[in-house]
Amino acid sequence: MNSSTPWLQCFTPRPDARARLICFPHAGVGAAVYRPWSAGLPAALEVLAVQLPGRANRLDEPPIADIPTLVRAVLPQLLAELDKPFALFGHSMGAVLASEVARALQAAGLPAPRHLVVSGRRPPHWPAREPALHRLPDAQFVGEIQRRYGGIPPELLQHADVMALLLPSLRADIAALETHLPPAGRAPLDCALSVFGGSADPLTPREHLDGWRGETRGPFRVRVFPGDHFYLNERRDALLADLSVTLAPLLSGSVPASPAFA
Repeated sequence: MNSSTPWLQCFTPRPDARARLICFPHAGVGAAVYRPWSAGLPAALEVLAVQLPGRANRLDEPPIADIPTLVRAVLPQLLAELDKPFALFGHSMGAVLASEVARALQAAGLPAPRHLVVSGRRPPHWPAREPALHRLPDAQFVGEIQRRYGGIPPELLQHADVMALLLPSLRADIAALETHLPPAGRAPLDCALSVFGGSADPLTPREHLDGWRGETRGPFRVRVFPGDHFYLNERRDALLADLSVTLAPLLSGSVPASPAFA
């Protein structure tokens, strides 16, 4: 079902939940990628997923191709959901959005996440190793997206009308990522930070995952799952099992001790 704002989807409402997990999707997709997650997480945890403009029920809205603008837009939509302990999760582009939202909440003195989980992405201030692609013509753009990331199902690639609906939001998301380079040396977060990745993800090697260490003063750890950039599809059960343990302190009201994150 929908949340009271189009920016958030809650597919399995849990009004008695003790904590919330707010999820940010990867480039070009909508909140529905997180629809199955509630079934694999504790019943005391409610899952919310961010729905960006330009997709699904917001298809008639223009996508936003700028990370700071997205953060400023989504922040007020989250405030009503921060009355319980919460964590943020983001994969790829979602990792950047989740981390920048966490920073914005902390900087504004608003309720901050107890835990940030980022996946499949280098730290936001690390520059890209490969040339930008968001200005490429459609055919080259799609081909390069598939080469770098994969993730567009072959059956979609065969339907020009479907791709015409997908491309504006995908291109805007890639533009937002490629043009976002915050300065190094910003004040770190205070929350616990977990970093996930795929063992065979060519764009996010282990050094990129380890690079997040300086982004927090809190407990930190890295977990690598078998798989490529979209390991979280094939390894969803293992990922959700890990999250269930990782976020258990939110449900008990305790704070994780640093040794557990070594």
